Amino acid sequence: MIDAVTRDAIGRLRRLDSCVVSDALDRLSLEGALGAFRRWGRGGVVAGRVTTVALRAGSAPKVGAHLGVGALAAAGPDHVIVVANQGRTEAGAWGGLLTLRAHLLGVAGVIVDGALRDIDEVEALDVAVFARAATPRTARGRFHEVATDAVVRVEGVEVAPGSLVVADGSGVVFVRREDLNAVLPVAEEIAARESTMAKALRAGSQGAEILGSDYELMLERET
Repeated sequence: MIDAVTRDAIGRLRRLDSCVVSDALDRLSLEGALGAFRRWGRGGVVAGRVTTVALRAGSAPKVGAHLGVGALAAAGPDHVIVVANQGRTEAGAWGGLLTLRAHLLGVAGVIVDGALRDIDEVEALDVAVFARAATPRTARGRFHEVATDAVVRVEGVEVAPGSLVVADGSGVVFVRREDLNAVLPVAEEIAARESTMAKALRAGSQGAEILGSDYELMLERET
């Protein structure tokens, strides 16, 4: 269940993009912006509450549900599933059937810190999946799930369930719930200033006038 405050924050993130949120984190000396993720499937900005899946190398100690099934059972349109596989790309940590289930549930998106398989199937579905690489190799016998909705690390960044994330063609940015009240207003201010600059450029202003010191100092903390 997502509370009204979180739902409002998700809506605000969807009106932004990963770059301005990353800039806001920079201004506030916070971490959370990650690169090296490619998007497959639906385009546009994806934002939602994080639900995590933690994986470990090797075969599962006993036969059970396939990885990701537990996270999907609790997910919906305001959720983004984050599969923490420590960047391993030797096999797929997410695939076509899991993406189909996410699509049917209306899940906002999936972020895989590892590889994705069944690319053609994923591309045909209305859900965005971000991953580090593509591969035909299965996770069976190579990875298994050890936890759902646990604190994980993605590229050195701690990601807790209930955190928010925004992702698009530029990358993935995590925002801790306790930082939302600081990050969102700064990101919205930066987005508004960039929009004004873009309008000025389209109206005929010279690049040096717009992309000068004001632009370069935009991330400086106000005193």
